[in-house]
Amino acid sequence: MTDLNAANILILSTHGFEQSELFVPLEKLKDAGATVHVATPDGNPIKGWKDGDWGDTCEADLRISDVNVDDYIALVLPGGQMNPDILRTDATAVNTIRDFAAQGKILAAICHAPWRLSEAGLAEGREMTAYHSIRTDLKNAGANVVDKAVAISNGIITSRDPNDLDAFVAKIIEEVREGEHARDLKKAS
Repeated sequence: MTDLNAANILILSTHGFEQSELFVPLEKLKDAGATVHVATPDGNPIKGWKDGDWGDTCEADLRISDVNVDDYIALVLPGGQMNPDILRTDATAVNTIRDFAAQGKILAAICHAPWRLSEAGLAEGREMTAYHSIRTDLKNAGANVVDKAVAISNGIITSRDPNDLDAFVAKIIEEVREGEHARDLKKAS
């Protein structure tokens, strides 16, 4: 069992993240006692997307290439359409996700962010949910796609959209308290 006050959690993102999907987990996880860092491709601040236009800026703590997976218990992937689409083509970002999974770390992806889990080869055989427009992509990657606020498959958490943020963050906190998860990277267990 992991005490949230001893938990380090990483948020991996770039420009065009859905503003609430980064800032709500960031603040709620910090409020729960976790230390939360934000990694971006170049270590520079990133701009959010809110209500069809550019939103607030989020400061970065480090570059994705400087992430040491051993330092974290969980990885949070905010959605938005642009952010996940850009990062699923970034080999360093995809490899970081794979490294978190290989070490049994908790992975949490909301909205369009499950695209990145699919790109990392983590969808096959897992129950997952996502924003409605990418559910076919997840099905094609072998996921058992469901339409509910939170889907969980052995420490891999997915949610649909900002309306699910309370349930999404609550599930992250629950899973962090449970600790790391041994998993078969080829299929859900």
